[in-house]
Amino acid sequence: MNGPPERSATTPPATIATMQTVSITVKTFATFREVADATVVLNIAGGATIRMVLDVITTRYDGLGKMLFTETGDLRKYVNILKNGRNIHFIEGLDTIIEDGDIIALFPPVAGG
Repeated sequence: MNGPPERSATTPPATIATMQTVSITVKTFATFREVADATVVLNIAGGATIRMVLDVITTRYDGLGKMLFTETGDLRKYVNILKNGRNIHFIEGLDTIIEDGDIIALFPPVAGG
């Protein structure tokens, strides 16, 4: 049977959302491209967050985790993550929910003059 799974009276809506997968594109820029591909297409569970996306790609690309996160697991200062062109800092941070077709852009800190 095609389409979304049948929903019973006891199945909460959030459970149904996580059963479906969404396709997103993750783009890396500047020094992040030294350890990761410039563009990565991921199929991930619906209802996933930016944090979950980062877990997947840091597992795939050795060294990217150290570039994104501090030793205590916090996102490094000045790392910018955009969801469809909008900084996640102004949405829900790492808990921002992803949706089908989203483009997630990862920008490292930039310095210069």
